[in-house]
Amino acid sequence: MKRTRGFTLIELAIVLVIITILIGGLAMPLSAQIQARRIAETKKILEEAREAILGFAMTNNGSSATNRRLPCPDIEGDGTESLGNLGTRCASSRGFLPWVDLGVANQDAWGNRLRYEVDRDLADPNKGFATAVSTAFPALTICQTHSCGVTVATDLAFVLISHGPNGWGALNINGKTLAPPSGDDEKDNVVDDNDLIYVSRSATKADATDGEFDDLLVWLSYYQLVAKVCPTGSDCAP
Repeated sequence: MKRTRGFTLIELAIVLVIITILIGGLAMPLSAQIQARRIAETKKILEEAREAILGFAMTNNGSSATNRRLPCPDIEGDGTESLGNLGTRCASSRGFLPWVDLGVANQDAWGNRLRYEVDRDLADPNKGFATAVSTAFPALTICQTHSCGVTVATDLAFVLISHGPNGWGALNINGKTLAPPSGDDEKDNVVDDNDLIYVSRSATKADATDGEFDDLLVWLSYYQLVAKVCPTGSDCAP
């Protein structure tokens, strides 16, 4: 009678090693695919938030029926805009997106709040903007690096920021502030940074010359804002 030969321990070990290598090879692309989906989802969330801000401006007046205004940032973390005493001006020009007032997502794809900075005059309930209303702009600027050797955009009405996959400097939905960024470019995108420069550039790893960077930003200039909210023939255009 012929005996059936089984696998030896060495053969089983070799099979397990091969399976481990195959699983490891599949895991990396899968992880990259998940991250790519989250990045795409966050870009969509940012675009929807920008459109919601425009919608808010179209339906909220400043000091007169013909003026419009942008929403103030949320500094209390409740998703509503934070106004100053007696509803005058914004309590701050920078904070977080007032997602409740805008009816949009309350977080990016990594569970962190979106940061938001606005030109304070444009969000002032006692002023607002219209084509004929003069506006003194702060130097709210997007650059390619923190040193701002190359300018991407200026005269901005507002900026929206997601702190990307690493989440450094972000406030998560549980109210916890994550570890501060280590790179100078990402440091310019945190809410307690006192300059008016933000950085938008291609993502890089930690070993890159300029350090790790994975923030995602969208913005709108004052001129784009007025063209969209106060087009010719509207009541806030002359």
